Amino acid sequence: MTSTHGIHTIDTDFVRPRFDAAYLIVENGHGAFIDCGTNHAVPRMLDTLAAAGLEPAQVDWLILTHVHLDHAGGAGELMTHLPHAKAVVHPRGARHMVDPTQLWAGASAVYGEAVMEQTYGRLRAIPAERVMEAPDGHVVQLQGRPLRCMDTPGHARHHLSMYDERANVCFTGDTFGLSYREFDTAKGPFILPTSTPVQFDPGALHDSIRRLIALKPDAMYLTHYDRVQDVERLADDLHGQIDAMTKLALSAKRKSNRHHWLKDALTDLYAERAAAHGWNDDRKALLDILGMDVELNAQGLEVWLDREGG
Repeated sequence: MTSTHGIHTIDTDFVRPRFDAAYLIVENGHGAFIDCGTNHAVPRMLDTLAAAGLEPAQVDWLILTHVHLDHAGGAGELMTHLPHAKAVVHPRGARHMVDPTQLWAGASAVYGEAVMEQTYGRLRAIPAERVMEAPDGHVVQLQGRPLRCMDTPGHARHHLSMYDERANVCFTGDTFGLSYREFDTAKGPFILPTSTPVQFDPGALHDSIRRLIALKPDAMYLTHYDRVQDVERLADDLHGQIDAMTKLALSAKRKSNRHHWLKDALTDLYAERAAAHGWNDDRKALLDILGMDVELNAQGLEVWLDREGG
């Protein structure tokens, strides 16, 4: 756990260490969580709260960037421990927190019930009166510390990012990409976009990244993973890769082995960029870290292609 401006990073221990982060912001004896990981992360969330000197009753807010299960799967379970908190969600995602049946059914159809139980734990509903919809521009007040909710689609249509004016930082969920600490070099952090299915929209993602950068934040707090600075360079890298990824997808659309071709092409793209960044390990090591993201990015690009008439 680290802390800057009262911001504590929580490793939810989903998939592997330093893969999935949630955050606790502490202000004047009160707290707000941003994202929460899965049900299995709830003890870590509560341990971080205790280490920060707070009781569960002193948490005012659970702010969810979006309702994908690595960000919000444990929301219902966590809220049972936070008697005075409200969950803040994008208007498009709020209904899934009140009734997670569709989220569970969709993911179970892909992974199976047994894997879902083991990986995420059974999803719990949040009572409707404890869910607050946050449209673009909505400000969550944490003891006079404004946290501005921004509609930032591109990764998902129900995606919020939060701007913390006091710290001059943004909490970006998946909008500002993935930056795993294993790829850090003397040049700083390495970053790549996430096109995880099913709502990838490259134009909207470009716009959302520009909107975040226009705030001139000192840092971005990513779910995958943690605080990154040098944000203008990283934004340029993201814009370039979004264009490169969509170009690869368009090249793949007529191929009979589209999915496998696209996975190989994405691996080549990330390997080339990581090498240029000064990362010196081999392709196997790259896939040990990025293999799941390559698979999901390929799927997301294919969904985008099919939606766009590819």
